Amino acid sequence: MTIWLRAARTAVAPLSRLDMAAMCMVFAVTLIAITAPYLSLTDPVLKVAEPYQAPSLHHLLGTDDIGRDMLSRIAYGVRLTWLPSLVVIAIGVVIGTLVGALGAIAGGVIDSLLSRLTDLFIVIPSTMIALAAVTALGPGIWHTVAAMSVFWWAWYARMVRNELISVSTRPHAEAARLAGTHGARLLLRYLLPAAYPAVLVMATLDVANVILALSLFSFLGLGAPAPMPELGAMTARTLSDLTTHWWIPILPATAIFVLVMSANLAGDGLRSLMKSA
Repeated sequence: MTIWLRAARTAVAPLSRLDMAAMCMVFAVTLIAITAPYLSLTDPVLKVAEPYQAPSLHHLLGTDDIGRDMLSRIAYGVRLTWLPSLVVIAIGVVIGTLVGALGAIAGGVIDSLLSRLTDLFIVIPSTMIALAAVTALGPGIWHTVAAMSVFWWAWYARMVRNELISVSTRPHAEAARLAGTHGARLLLRYLLPAAYPAVLVMATLDVANVILALSLFSFLGLGAPAPMPELGAMTARTLSDLTTHWWIPILPATAIFVLVMSANLAGDGLRSLMKSA
């Protein structure tokens, strides 16, 4: 047990207190997002008290203009923002890894074609095209996720390709080739494990960008339809209450800010860990 504790302390030694706090916050946010339906929360779409109640012991974050509990709505809003963001990142990493690895391993004409395709997806205004696609498909969180995932893989493809090309010239990769290791075995056992730390750091930092994009879509009314408690939509629908009942629009906007900052700081902490490894 003592050995494991020492190893854990050594691993987190390069992290500042701010980085540690951010990683703990990311863990807490993920836990809330996963367990929100199982927590002792009121139904986020039903009226449970009088409208416009200020934060109190009965309703810790008050109630909204209909009388719904704000704590429950924000907890479910975190779920509807955080988990879809992770899905977009996961799809982008998978597609980007497949495209980048194929180009790096195949080389030649295939690499050239895939590189041009990747460049095309990088230079086009992906957010605007995704916005148009969601408008055509109709409001819905999974429509937004699907539209964003189509364009979110390109940067990962470029990074995976460049990292694999760089890693393939390192001594351990050359030794593996001399030992007769080629093809998928070489890629999966020797190249990808050395290339993936950079991709993992990029993905962690990219979560904040996806959260902002999803929140923008929901702010414009293209996310989950009302009365689902999506953070961007909650902010947009209650802006008229800002001067009279400030907590109603401010709390979901603050939740978005906390999610974005936690993801960015956790990404910085992960990058520090990778550099020190």
